[in-house]
Amino acid sequence: MSNFDKISPKDIWMYFEEICKIPRPSKKETLIIKYLQDFAQKQNLEVKTDEAGNVLISKPASKGFENLQPVVLQSHMDMVCEKNSDVAHNFNTDPINAYIDGEWIKAKGTTLGADDGIGIAAQLAILASKEIKHGPIECLFTVDEETGLTGAFEMKEGFFNSRILINLDSEDEGELFIGCAGGMDTLATFAYDAEKVPTDSVALKITVKGLSGGHSGDDIDKNRGNSIKIINRFLWKGTHRYDLR
Repeated sequence: MSNFDKISPKDIWMYFEEICKIPRPSKKETLIIKYLQDFAQKQNLEVKTDEAGNVLISKPASKGFENLQPVVLQSHMDMVCEKNSDVAHNFNTDPINAYIDGEWIKAKGTTLGADDGIGIAAQLAILASKEIKHGPIECLFTVDEETGLTGAFEMKEGFFNSRILINLDSEDEGELFIGCAGGMDTLATFAYDAEKVPTDSVALKITVKGLSGGHSGDDIDKNRGNSIKIINRFLWKGTHRYDLR
């Protein structure tokens, strides 16, 4: 029996549950690519895959809606793969153990992958629907969003035809984003002089845990603790007050 058969919209949650069973770490999306290709064939829909691994499934317009402007719906296939330290889970082979907890859907000991599994599920529900009336639809599923936007960067011009794109990867229900600030990667190289560890030194293991966490973009204004910054502050101040190395 499905864990989600009593919640709506049924089709979206059915597909989300199927997606949770498919391992899909960044840069290792082979299984979810195959799932999407098989889905398109079962639905008798046109599907193509580019060299990067991006998948595009096209659905013709409903009768009487052929003259509407085409729209592309976009999500990404990969997910952030993190787990609790006491959980034995292999993201390359194991399904996500999703369950309902009150008004929330959670995963036992791991990230859930709703970013962007729920976007994929919404697209599949639309593609499979015989009830929704629509113009021409293209559904784009990109690879490796979480660790570099590789799929988007490597996509060739002309892979899809629509001039309107709706991205299904945001945090707030019932809201549309019409722009964003963009992003930037910085690669820094530092020179250093290696020193021998004194023979009378004692090695210490320091762990920072129990923080609230959160999304690096959506929660950046909440002034939450960052374990990397906290431990670096500790080391910086410690080297000035004590004989730390």
